[in-house]
Amino acid sequence: MNRVSTSGNYATVLANLTKAQQSQIYFGNQVATQKKGADLKAYSSTADTLTAMHTVQARLKSYQDQNSVVADRLSSQDAALNQVTNAAGSIREALANALATGSSETMMTDIEAQVSSAVEGMNSRYNGKYLFAGGQVDTRPVSLTSIADLTDPPPPAAPVDPSSFFHNDDYKMQNKLDDSTTVTSGVLASDIGSQMLNALHTLQNSPVAPFSGKLTPAQQDWIQSQLATWDGLRSDLTTMTAANGLTQKRLDTSKQNVADQDTTLAGMVGDITDADMGQAATQLQMAQMAVQAAAHVFQALQGASLLSILPAG
Repeated sequence: MNRVSTSGNYATVLANLTKAQQSQIYFGNQVATQKKGADLKAYSSTADTLTAMHTVQARLKSYQDQNSVVADRLSSQDAALNQVTNAAGSIREALANALATGSSETMMTDIEAQVSSAVEGMNSRYNGKYLFAGGQVDTRPVSLTSIADLTDPPPPAAPVDPSSFFHNDDYKMQNKLDDSTTVTSGVLASDIGSQMLNALHTLQNSPVAPFSGKLTPAQQDWIQSQLATWDGLRSDLTTMTAANGLTQKRLDTSKQNVADQDTTLAGMVGDITDADMGQAATQLQMAQMAVQAAAHVFQALQGASLLSILPAG
């Protein structure tokens, strides 16, 4: 015969109520967070796998953050390189126009304006730092202020050295875009402008100068001889700008690869950590019903007593 007691009934009902409440909390959290658990304790059998996945996710996030900065920097470099290239093309055009009109009246004024534009491009900044200064990002890489700075002093003084106007070092920034791709993204001002300053030095110290009015036959011949130099110079700058564009394209490809890897990894993590929402909702409903039933029994038990069913003595 089983022994029946009020205290025993209370203990049983309270145990059932507590278990139902724990289930309600557990599945309620799953429905609210859409996750099976809040920490690695909930995934004890796959904790090592999850830890490894989270490490990879952190590395991918680092690549994504860095690549966004590199993309902005390359975009700034592209604009600056195009500015210098266009300036070189405009100087060549000014020389050709002088030949076509037979007059150099505005030639040097036009060239001076383009020199300022080219120097401004080579001294471009990104986030307050000089783009083309190498590792000396706080040092202005080109100190030329005017084509007149390239005028040679009278002999026996040494001629002006165009390279003395460059103050960058030899450091070229490299960036690791993903686990397998590293690119050189840095460009140096001296690489961009050395040929241009040499050509401007030649122009400023031309043996047929000054250029201030109608061109003489000797001046026409001399300017004609300089056009090929400026054609080559502009071509080289265009190639340099295109190389920067290729780096941008490689960056875009790496950014997409990293994003795809991150999406795939997020799916793998989700397979482990994400709750089955249909099952969780069903279990939550069942737990709520169990809590209500246990509470109802507990309430009914409070009004019950074995004394009420014992016969009167």
